[in-house]
Amino acid sequence: MQIPGHPRVEIVVPVKNEEHDLGPNIRRLREFLDTAFPFPAEVCIADNGSTDATYEIGTLLAAELPGVRVVRLEQSGRGRALKQVWSASTAEVLAYMDVDLSTNLNALLPLVAPLLAGHSDVAIGTRLAKSSRVVRRPKREFISRSYNLLLQATLNAHFSDAQCGFKAIRADVARELLPLVEDTSWFFDTELLVLAEQAGLRIHEVPVDWVDDLDSRVAIAKTVDEDLRGIARLMRNRVDLEAIRQKHGRPRILDPRTALAARVLRFCAVGVLSTAAYALLYLVLRQGLPAQVANLLALLITAVGNTALNRRITFGVRGIEGRWRHHLRGLVTFGIGWSLTAASLWLLHGMYDGVSAPHQAVEITVLTIANLAATVVRFSLFQAWVFDDDAPTLPAFEPPAVLENTRSN
Repeated sequence: MQIPGHPRVEIVVPVKNEEHDLGPNIRRLREFLDTAFPFPAEVCIADNGSTDATYEIGTLLAAELPGVRVVRLEQSGRGRALKQVWSASTAEVLAYMDVDLSTNLNALLPLVAPLLAGHSDVAIGTRLAKSSRVVRRPKREFISRSYNLLLQATLNAHFSDAQCGFKAIRADVARELLPLVEDTSWFFDTELLVLAEQAGLRIHEVPVDWVDDLDSRVAIAKTVDEDLRGIARLMRNRVDLEAIRQKHGRPRILDPRTALAARVLRFCAVGVLSTAAYALLYLVLRQGLPAQVANLLALLITAVGNTALNRRITFGVRGIEGRWRHHLRGLVTFGIGWSLTAASLWLLHGMYDGVSAPHQAVEITVLTIANLAATVVRFSLFQAWVFDDDAPTLPAFEPPAVLENTRSN
């Protein structure tokens, strides 16, 4: 039974070539809203670029079912559809869900209730909470968890599930945030959440029951490529969110141990990338150069990239001020790393009789271990010396009780 007079909710169902699933699932959603959802709610079918009978079926459903409408976009893109419909909506809370209804509809009220109450600004369903009940293939589970770990490492994201097709946002917040979201496809969700979090908005997470759609149309390879490009763009470009932060944002009190752990995680991610690049460069250079020379050049090249990435990603230093000082100090840490790897090579070759030589695979293994061993020293120097003048400082440690009192105030 719906309660008259309460704020309206609009649920957008973005679809493309879904002529088989659209009819039964929209009827099922509308029936749930009419019988088990307490707030007046409207369903919008957002057809984006369908080439089958999806739009015609949507038009028939809109004529048949009260509280259902259909919008046609000639260009495809889930993000484009959501952005257009949400921007024009008159509802107070805007939500969306996938047409396959993989998420149990009983999670809809917990999703939108905190937004209607004004407690939160954005709400997302999460399949990665301990209390979630999820049925899906191991491949998709691995990709999802890896993607969210990557977001934590590169963009310092704190939400748990960026890709679950079950989200909602307050309309007043959406009107200010949507113009800043550039992506029009699958990365739209991630970009919206990252900007919301950076603006200090409250993101509410709802554990969901979720069953994998075996007929999913998502092109995984293409989506992964677009997601990686989107992450790189957000890392490279800083969006001005100060106006939204002042109007809607709430300060987030970070436990210093959490902040340090996030910094270490980002440093490790950069380190893994640098180590892989170093090993590849060494193998290429070793084809025509002695081991020590190949090691020196590979380390020098990756050291410059490592310092640049850690400057921006790990320690949050932007702009050109202090760049050369940071790189010069980074070269000192490079010297330490080089001395460790050079010594390991010298010891390895000293174990042979001068006639035979270690296999390149053995060299790579020894050098990789030495390079990883230098990581701890490198992080300590980066934190205490290389970027100490310009990097944002970590919060000072306070006992848990003091932090809790700060939150309640």
